Amino acid sequence: MTISRTEKASSGTGKVASGTTHTLPTAPDRDCPLCPRLVAFRNAQRAREPSWFNAPVPSFGDAGARLLIVGLAPGLQGANRTGRPFTGDYAGDLLYSTLLRYGFAKGQFLARPDDGLALVDCRISNAVRCVPPQNKPLPAEISQCRQFLTATIAAMPRLRAIVALGRISHDTLLKVFGLRAVATKFAHGAIHRAGELTIYDSYHCSRYNTNTGVLTTEMFHQVFAKVKADLDQIS
Repeated sequence: MTISRTEKASSGTGKVASGTTHTLPTAPDRDCPLCPRLVAFRNAQRAREPSWFNAPVPSFGDAGARLLIVGLAPGLQGANRTGRPFTGDYAGDLLYSTLLRYGFAKGQFLARPDDGLALVDCRISNAVRCVPPQNKPLPAEISQCRQFLTATIAAMPRLRAIVALGRISHDTLLKVFGLRAVATKFAHGAIHRAGELTIYDSYHCSRYNTNTGVLTTEMFHQVFAKVKADLDQIS
């Protein structure tokens, strides 16, 4: 494992185990300049839809949670519009109904950030924090944004389980933890160890995957049922 969660700054930054005392922020600034293509797309959306969030979407949920869900990137009319991960598009309908079903959320999901929904022992983040054109981040953009996921994980002292939604999230986590891809292949329902953490793979809960039958509601529920059962075994 390439990060340490033994030390955490009170500001919410995680300490990277690289032999230095350098700390990284868990979220980019609203006007993060790291990825020129995403900056241009973000600025265009701000001009087109000034009432939308149109900024890097922060993680949702308590840093003290034991479960972290890692998605791909904000949807244009979903999280990029509302400012909350998986809120405002179909993927959120399936994800949040599943979290409510297995006790990882409480309240009512109404697909807007003021609906009062709260996560329980769970946090949601993305591999890429800014909306990419056609929902397809470039490899360089994924690499640039990985520092924020690394810091987010480092800032979660009780973290025990991570659900990777899709191959890009899976591959990003392999780089965060220094795992070998050949020994840690992505497959729906696959389970991998990263030190004291467990990574659970799932197909992304996108409309495309559900409409084509790649992912069914039952398949998605099975992943979270396993996560719930495993966490219930941990005191």
